[in-house]
Amino acid sequence: MIVKIALPLILAFIMFSLGLGLRKSDFLHVFKYPKAFAAGLFNQLILLPIVAFVLALAFKLPPELAVGFMILSLCPGGVTTNILTKISNGNTPLSISLTGTTSLLSTITVPFLVAFFVSYFMGQDGQTVNVSKLGIQMFLITAVPVIFGMLLTANAPKFVAKASGGIAKASLILFVLIAVAAIAKNFQVLSENLSTLAPSTILLNVILLIIGLLTALLIKLNKTDGTTIAIESGVQNSTLGIAVGLLIASEASALPPTTLPSAVYGITMYLVTVPFVLWRRKVHSK
Repeated sequence: MIVKIALPLILAFIMFSLGLGLRKSDFLHVFKYPKAFAAGLFNQLILLPIVAFVLALAFKLPPELAVGFMILSLCPGGVTTNILTKISNGNTPLSISLTGTTSLLSTITVPFLVAFFVSYFMGQDGQTVNVSKLGIQMFLITAVPVIFGMLLTANAPKFVAKASGGIAKASLILFVLIAVAAIAKNFQVLSENLSTLAPSTILLNVILLIIGLLTALLIKLNKTDGTTIAIESGVQNSTLGIAVGLLIASEASALPPTTLPSAVYGITMYLVTVPFVLWRRKVHSK
């Protein structure tokens, strides 16, 4: 019960920190960078779940882990994508607009797709996902905190400027605690499946980063937009993945196996993405 209350609150706090960096004008970048925005949205909503589905089948992940893997793929990029884009000297406004838009859209898309993948991978062993309930829960712990963060930034910019650094650090610490808790709770499951789970999460990350760059080349985007699309395509909000994995396990009193792929990804993602970001930073400096 404590976990079921604490985890959504932690996610809400992290989404609140995302909202602090958003302004109404950020959503207008849809019109300023239409090709890049459309490419990022297509990769996130269409290509990412397809690649994840193929990998889940190819690695023959156990049903609960396969569901958790698909949940991860359905989650949008979090505030981390904005930070990584800024470090890489990518198009930060584009990143922010994509993150904000996909985060709001996820409250609609994720519940329906999660219900489908639970049924596909777990069949009669999987419990029925209440799509409406999950959608409302996601709206309350993702969209509402984002909106509240935006309102606070709009009405108290000086306070936000002073507090945002500490809030960002607190968000990172809270995520680490949640990831460690998910791994610790499912350590036996992890040890039995690490040989497939770690490579599959790494491959998901690598493939989508490459797809992001190839998409940019295909539609002739500049280097900075290409880097941004790659990061937005290849980096997912693993905290949201852990939360959704918990929310669909209504009988669970602690973090279930469906949270494990997102927890592992939260670690492996940095091993892949940080070198990518540093490489793109060098590319942009030339």
